[in-house]
Parts: sequence; structure tokens; C-alpha cells
Amino acid sequence: MIEIYTYSAAETEKFGKQIAGLLKRGDVIAFFGDLAAGKTTMIRGICRGLNIRQQVESPTYTLVNEYRSEIPVYHIDCYRESRLEEWLELGINDYFFGDGITLVEWAGTIEELIPESAYRIWLDHDLERENSRRIRLQADKTIEDVLAAEMSS
Repeated sequence: MIEIYTYSAAETEKFGKQIAGLLKRGDVIAFFGDLAAGKTTMIRGICRGLNIRQQVESPTYTLVNEYRSEIPVYHIDCYRESRLEEWLELGINDYFFGDGITLVEWAGTIEELIPESAYRIWLDHDLERENSRRIRLQADKTIEDVLAAEMSS
């Protein structure tokens, strides 16, 4: 597991861009964290790193935003809908096991549906410093090693 701290929204977005360069079709990232912890900011960075030009906003009311790029990106927000049956009826498995990259905010509400192979990112407020976040990322060893090397250089 990798753990880093960011001290601004720009740094959180930049870390998202770094992650984007390591993603491939079929990847799923589950995001965990309190309200305003930086989940959408990090997703915005991932999308920018994947050359998505559309405005990236949390799909709190629409549940899913689809962004077109070389690899489609599906941005899912489970904040308002946590019923597993509803997500299954909406076809969430098509996103999880499809041809795009799926990014899930509030993943803890549907943890039972998240694929075991999904990467997981926890964002927490660092209460000792304003605007800072502790970010923990659990991914496959290759991604963790590459990110660790990038951060140390």
C-alpha cells in the first residue's frame, strides 16, 4: 500500500494524473473517504491524465457520468443510491467488467459489488494541516512500485 500526503487540490489532482498513466481498459478504482475528502478532485486528475476534455463533476444525481476518450471512463457516485439491487438493475457489472476504466465514489456503500481486482483509494482529511489529505492507495504490485519510484525521484 502506498501512502502520501497532498497539501492542495492541485497536488491531489496531480497525483490522479500520475495514476492515470498506469491504468488500462477494465481497471476499476474504488474511492473511499468522507464528504469533501478529495475523491472528485482526484478523479478529475485521473480524467485529465486520460485526456478527457469534458467537465468532470461528481454524478451525485445522475449516478453515472460517461466520458469519451481513447479509453471510455465511467464515473459512478454511490452517495445517493446504496441499494445493491438498484445498482444491479442499472447494469453496474457492465461498467465493472466492460471495456473502460471505472471510477467509483462512495464505494463503501456497495462494497459487496466491487470486484476484488479493483484498486482502492482512501482519502482522509489531515486535521493538522488545512487543505491537506492523506491518500492511501492499494493496487497491484506493479502500479505501487511505479508510483513509489515516481514519488521518490
